[in-house]
Amino acid sequence: MKDAFGAPQSLLVLGGTSEIGLATARRLIAHRTRTVWLAGRPSPALEAAAEDLRHRGAYVQTVAFDALDTESHETVLGKVFTEGDIDMVLLAFGIPGDQERDEEEPLAAVRVAQTNYTGAVSAGLVCAGALQAQGHGSLVVLSSVAGERARRADFIYGSSKAGLDVFTQGLGDALHGTGVHVMVVRPGLVVPDAAAVREAGGPLATIPFTRTPLVTTPGAVADAIVTGLRRRSETVWVPGALRGVMSALRHVPRPLFRRLPV
Repeated sequence: MKDAFGAPQSLLVLGGTSEIGLATARRLIAHRTRTVWLAGRPSPALEAAAEDLRHRGAYVQTVAFDALDTESHETVLGKVFTEGDIDMVLLAFGIPGDQERDEEEPLAAVRVAQTNYTGAVSAGLVCAGALQAQGHGSLVVLSSVAGERARRADFIYGSSKAGLDVFTQGLGDALHGTGVHVMVVRPGLVVPDAAAVREAGGPLATIPFTRTPLVTTPGAVADAIVTGLRRRSETVWVPGALRGVMSALRHVPRPLFRRLPV
């Protein structure tokens, strides 16, 4: 259950090495979240992420989870919920793909669609059912502004996120009144946090990413998620200015839209 300050005490991150997922976990641990499950493919990166969160004061466990192995989702995720109530599930996995390659290799495009949409639908429904059974909790799903309108540069990835976005909205309507809160998060282009870029060094370290109004960082998305949880928002745009921008772009005629540098 959430504590007296409204912070979730337990968190399940689907996509346990996701930069946004881990940034969110760090924020929530600072707000009294004490139990974290990181679900992802077993790897040194997953274990390193778990160890980092343990050093921050949380009890952390990892669970082997593969978005593409949908037949295992009910068993794997069901075991997490049998260990105790989960106050928040963050669905943070996904792959961007490579538009040029994916157009030439249909199976690569299918992998993007299966990971970002089919895998997310499966895991989302399993977790939604478990949250509903316990009578409370939040399901937060990372969508993308790329799903708002098809772009030549990333329409395969964008189409998978468009499907996920619609699915999440519908799931939120289906769970309305059950005690389960569903929130869809639509980030713009996500680049590394400035501190991480500076630490890595190299040519990117001099680029003022965060000064670009429609670009965001994992940390900024995490902050928006925490704020959205507190407000029980249903939709969160990051940065917030994207809401107005996309509202306008949706109505641009296609011949003109094709010529825009977006």
